[in-house]
Amino acid sequence: MFWIVLVFVFGFGLAIGSFLNAYIYRLHAEQSVMKGRSFCPWCKKTLRAKDLLPIVSFVLLKAKCRFCKMKISWQYPLVEAGTAFLFVLGYLHFIGNPFSDTLVLADVAAFVSYLCAATIFLVIFVYDLKYYLILDKVTVPAFFVLLFFAILSIVLQKGAFSGWVSGVALPLLLYLAAGLIGGGFFALQFLISRGKWVGGGDIRLGVLMGMALGLKQVFLALFLAYVGGSLISLGLIMFKKKKLNSQIPFAVFLVPSTLAVLLYGGAISSWYITIFSL
Repeated sequence: MFWIVLVFVFGFGLAIGSFLNAYIYRLHAEQSVMKGRSFCPWCKKTLRAKDLLPIVSFVLLKAKCRFCKMKISWQYPLVEAGTAFLFVLGYLHFIGNPFSDTLVLADVAAFVSYLCAATIFLVIFVYDLKYYLILDKVTVPAFFVLLFFAILSIVLQKGAFSGWVSGVALPLLLYLAAGLIGGGFFALQFLISRGKWVGGGDIRLGVLMGMALGLKQVFLALFLAYVGGSLISLGLIMFKKKKLNSQIPFAVFLVPSTLAVLLYGGAISSWYITIFSL
């Protein structure tokens, strides 16, 4: 039964990943995601249901449109598989065995919150990777979504609204402070460099990181992003894929570090302390 649930979560992730691909395309094309059926970006032919099966259609069609034979981007199966993979990881981390007597509502809420955060960050990751841009259309609504789940998480963990100041208001202020620190970290760089080091989108992404992770873990995510970003950037320069003054979309490093800390922040911190205390 556990594996059936796991397969369902994976399939659900594939379906969400397929939707994200359509959303990212229409977001860039400034089209409504709710208007009209999916179509080939090249020939504009309306796609059939059998052409929209996540990963399967890509394989059966040999990465080509059924109608115009133009190549289908690898973005589509990769986003679908990546979303499904993240959903399964989140399920295993927050829920584990759904038939366990220890499963509580707070765990389910944390899992749903993670799914929303992972979906938001995936959109930001892919869009910034492709277009070197983080849109307000994504980050502003995302702030309120994460704020809602922050409040819900606090209420469920504290168990009611009794003790409003110490039970809800103070933890919520800490989440907002984390968002301020995350955004302020990039805002300071923006001001010092006059927009040369980071962009306004990075500031808003920093706010979302703080809201998703909280005060304790946002620093860890920033640290991982900068270490990983530095190593990868040096590698790209060494292999002449990028130049020293080349622009690199920073969400490519910030998003994976955020998702890693969301899932394994405690384990990463413990490992770090253990290694450096030897």
